[in-house]
Parts: sequence; C-alpha cells; structure tokens
Amino acid sequence: MIQFHVFFNLSKSYNPVVLSEFEIIRHYFSQASPTAELGVGDDAAIIAIPLGKELVVSTDTLVSGQHFLADTDPLKLGHKSLAVNLSDMAAMGATPRWAMLAITLPKQLIKENSQWIGEFAKGFYTLAQKYHVSLIGGDTTSGPLNICVQIMGEIDQGKALLRSNAQPNDDIWISGCLGDAALVLAHQQQRIKLQPLEVEQCLPALLTPTPRVELGQQLINYANSAIDISDGLLADLGHILDCSDVGAIISFNAVACSGVLQNYLPHPDVINCLLAGGDDYELCFTASTIYRLEIERLSSELSIPLTRIGKTTAIKGLTVLDSDGSELMQENKGYEHFYT
Repeated sequence: MIQFHVFFNLSKSYNPVVLSEFEIIRHYFSQASPTAELGVGDDAAIIAIPLGKELVVSTDTLVSGQHFLADTDPLKLGHKSLAVNLSDMAAMGATPRWAMLAITLPKQLIKENSQWIGEFAKGFYTLAQKYHVSLIGGDTTSGPLNICVQIMGEIDQGKALLRSNAQPNDDIWISGCLGDAALVLAHQQQRIKLQPLEVEQCLPALLTPTPRVELGQQLINYANSAIDISDGLLADLGHILDCSDVGAIISFNAVACSGVLQNYLPHPDVINCLLAGGDDYELCFTASTIYRLEIERLSSELSIPLTRIGKTTAIKGLTVLDSDGSELMQENKGYEHFYT
C-alpha cells in the first residue's frame, strides 16, 4: 500500500504533462504526519490512542456516475469526499483525527487534465486542515474514477452516540434543512425544473456539504441516539428505530427545508426529495424531553438550526402526519444501492 503524507502544500503548482503514480503522491500528497507514530514510508501507518479513549472508524466510497457526475468540479469533489466521512464522525460524537485515501484515477484524465488531482487535493486538504485531520495513508491506482476514504477518530470510552439507544417518548430532532441536495440533483436529471438562482442556492448542499462535527460532540451531553442523514430522513431515522426497537411519529410540516424547496411543495417528487432524497449530511437524533431548552440553546450557540419533528413511540413503525393530521403515504423511504 502506498503511504500518503498528511498536509497538502496549497502553494504547489507542479503540473507535468503526464503524471505517474509516484509523482502524484510525491507532488500532491507529500508532507510529514505529526499526529501519527508512523505515517509515511512503510507498509502501514501506526497511530497511538490515548488512555481512556476509543477509536471510531468509518469508510465511505464515492463512485463516478453513481455518487457524482463525471464533470464535477474536482475542488468540490475533494471537499465532499472527506465531508461525508466527517459526517459519520459527527453522528458518533467523535473527534476526527486521521484519514486514509484510496483513489482510482482514469489514465485519460491524468493525461488530459493534470491539474485535476491538484484541485481535488486542495479541496480535500482545505477541509482536513479545518478539522485537524491528518491523511496518513492510502493507495493510488488507475481505472474508473472511484474515491474511498477511511476516517478514524477518538471519543471517551463509553460516550459514543449510537443508533441503538433511542427511548420511547424521546423528541426527534434534525439539524439544518433537508432536501436541497436531492432537489438540485433532480434538476440536473431533468426531473424538476429550477430557476438559475435556485440552482445556485441549492448546489452547495450537494457539492460541499457541511459536516456537523462540533454539534455531534456537543450532543454527547444530551442525545440518546444519532445518525447522519445520507440516504434520506425516513431511511436513516428508520435505522435508529430498528436498532432501538421503537417506533416514531413525525410531522411533515415540521421537517425544516429551504425556501427554494418550499416553493415547489406539494409536488410529489419534491416531497420525496425532502423525506427520502438523501445526500443531506445533517444529523437526526433523539433526546429526552427534559433537554429541550439545552438543545435550543445549543442551536443558538452553534448557529445551526435544530428542529423538533416528532417523537419516538413504544409501538413500532414510522408514521408521517400531514398538516391535517392524516397519514402521509410515502412509498420511497430513501436511497438503497441495490434497489434504486
């Protein structure tokens, strides 16, 4: 396995006509890794975990044509490839520390656009530096464009937020607004027609999502369970319910969304974007009702909208209520790779 160095030098502008595997590593991923015991130059990295901490590990893969369009801005793609992993750390309440990157690059892309990898690395490392994440290893191969990131973080022993600890009568909360990423993707796929300004307003949700790392760390004090919303609210909340052996009732009107999405309701495809579209990378969590004021205060302190959308129940099942109190029937619960 090829070991990458940690911090990308944003001032480098090396652009040879044809890059080899080792030139890519040397010119775009080659500085020391101060947070690892061993980061570069051997078959594997070595990291040390402080006493009283647990290691939290997650992996996400982004595949061209499946998770992003082939012509996606590489700067934004670099950001997103790390952001989706940071979102997993946020959902656990963990502090992200290290990442490993396995990237498969088409030979033609490197031959015809040698700047692509530099822009990708810049997007990746700009976000990594923001969250003090060190890139300590990985692999570089040729083939269809595919990006796989493994992220590792730390948390105090026994403090991780789990999907399996929701209690009956918990409040259900979400962070931020849902649906914009799915809405602008629907526009790109010509299923919905947005105005140019609306596209501009929604694109950041799809291309450069903001991982809620600090929020997750703070929720350790209040939440019983948490998950990040990657496959759609109903699907991901459903994972909490299944793992915790509880049910839920949520209000459709309570689910926070942007003004752009609001303008297109109650179009069925837009309802689907809000409830099941995915790619939101916001947090869904449950907490006892006794923490409502503390969570509202946390929302103000972090300048992140936190919205109560319903409650868990002792009776299994997930019910979405419309504005008139009737059940809103939603067949699509979220994204599933082998059925979507």
